[in-house]
Amino acid sequence: MTVLTMKELAFMEDEIRAEEITGKTMNWCAAQCNDQELRKILEDMAEKHQLKIADLAQYFNRTNDAH
Repeated sequence: MTVLTMKELAFMEDEIRAEEITGKTMNWCAAQCNDQELRKILEDMAEKHQLKIADLAQYFNRTNDAH
């Protein structure tokens, strides 16, 4: 198992924060949208970002359990 450096971990934390912000922004935009088709597209985009966060969290939980 490869051990990540502190700098690499900081990059990963930044990426997770960026995914969170993007997902929240997409959800906010969807809530402001009157067009139902566009609202659905934005909600789907937000969900994809939330799933990326879950995947990253699951990966790191497996990595921590291995130690």
